[in-house]
Amino acid sequence: MTVRPWTVWRPGRSQCELPLGRELLRGCSKRPVRVAWAGNVLCFVIGVAVGGRLAAAAEKTDWFHAAHWGVMTHYLGSPPSSAGGAELTAEMWNRQVDAFDVTGLVEQLALTRAKYLLFTIGQNSGHYCAPNATYDRIVGITPSKCSRRDLIADLAQALRAKDIRLLVYLPSGAPAADHVARKKLGWRWGSPGGWQLPGEPVGGRLVEFQRHWEAIICEWSLRWGPGVAGWWIDGCYFPDQMYRFADEPNFASFAAALRAGNRDAIVAFNPGVRVPVTAHTKCEDYAAGEVNLDQLPKAIELCRGRWLDCEGARVQFQILTFLGTTWCRGERPQWPDEKIIALTQQLAAKGGVVTFDVPIQKSGLIPQPFIDQLRAVGTAMSAPAK
Repeated sequence: MTVRPWTVWRPGRSQCELPLGRELLRGCSKRPVRVAWAGNVLCFVIGVAVGGRLAAAAEKTDWFHAAHWGVMTHYLGSPPSSAGGAELTAEMWNRQVDAFDVTGLVEQLALTRAKYLLFTIGQNSGHYCAPNATYDRIVGITPSKCSRRDLIADLAQALRAKDIRLLVYLPSGAPAADHVARKKLGWRWGSPGGWQLPGEPVGGRLVEFQRHWEAIICEWSLRWGPGVAGWWIDGCYFPDQMYRFADEPNFASFAAALRAGNRDAIVAFNPGVRVPVTAHTKCEDYAAGEVNLDQLPKAIELCRGRWLDCEGARVQFQILTFLGTTWCRGERPQWPDEKIIALTQQLAAKGGVVTFDVPIQKSGLIPQPFIDQLRAVGTAMSAPAK
């Protein structure tokens, strides 16, 4: 077998070396990838030859499909989709992350019987809950707004002991409310209004930004390895401007960076709220499926089965919604247990998966009313079929 190297990391260097070879993900192939070291270069080989033929592999999303449902939280430096966080100093953020009760959260999740947690690395404020030397070098903000504690690694280890997998959330763009970081990274919002700064031109191809972001992601992915089972990438709202190209950077190189540390990681790119749920690219493994709670029954009704077709690729059907008043907000769930259970069962029967976002406190714990509802879902979904 000929090994064609894809250089992504050299020991002692903080930056992943890109571009990401087309041999790795030509046409966003989802075939298995073998990882090997050649000297000090990490190499990837697509497929495993058995008897001169490529061995068949199980679907990457089989474990996800079997889970039926899971939990998400937004642990951030400011509320989701807000422009806050400027008042949160690096030291304040570090103290908060250092005090995060990993054991307590994992014990809560174990009680619910959920099989995965989707957890935020960061969002608009520019505060991230894990170190990243590549980000710090490019952005140049000191002291760093990346926490000294690697909360993702700590969570992954603790969750693994309870047979719960960890997926991580990250926006596709720079931290929109951090003007220094977005300028250094070379990022702009893709349409007039929204996160566009006064007098700033709108988006475009943003090649320099994409290369920076892939390198930052690659460092995290290699750091966490198989501890991170998947990625949910938010804000992929301008695909025709940025990603739908044959040459890199594109969806394929983005996906390759996400999977740099774990060839089996499942990936989703979010196009925004869409009902019916759609696949965004053949380079993803499962649908991002962002849906508001009042849209959930209709989104489930329109689900035609486990798979969505996208350019000849099969993408696992998944819905992400919230149980509170909106994302990461509310004192208690909006809907009664019986309604949420029935909807979860309906989607599971069709082969789909649903992820429920719930509030999380600074301590790292989920408020008890949401744990109570999640436990009810877990009990019902674990009961023998009648």
